[in-house]
Amino acid sequence: MIQGFKNFIMKGNVIDLAVAVVMASAFGLVVTAIVEGLITPLIGKLFNANGMAEMQWEGFMYGRVIAAVINFLLVAAAVYFIIVVPMNKMIEARNRRLGIEEEEEAADPQIVLLTEIRDSLQARQ
Repeated sequence: MIQGFKNFIMKGNVIDLAVAVVMASAFGLVVTAIVEGLITPLIGKLFNANGMAEMQWEGFMYGRVIAAVINFLLVAAAVYFIIVVPMNKMIEARNRRLGIEEEEEAADPQIVLLTEIRDSLQARQ
């Protein structure tokens, strides 16, 4: 059992995943600092508040929600443009180099089933 655990831990995927989690955490801190240090004060100035934390309406702290949404969107945009887009381009280039054609989207299972039923009924006649 211990040998199995050791083999699991030593696999490259586990190490890669651990590094990704640590890097994502550090990147999240950077984005949070940018949102809280730059974007929040700018938006706060637009609404005559010292920051988003003070932006509220009848007790509802909508400024914090806006800050969280901005933080999420910045992280999502960074992940998409820094990781997803380049990775997709690398995969496309590799597939072209190897002569691999892109898979067509899988057909809807209901349509496939109905087509098989139709073909079966036509074969009986």
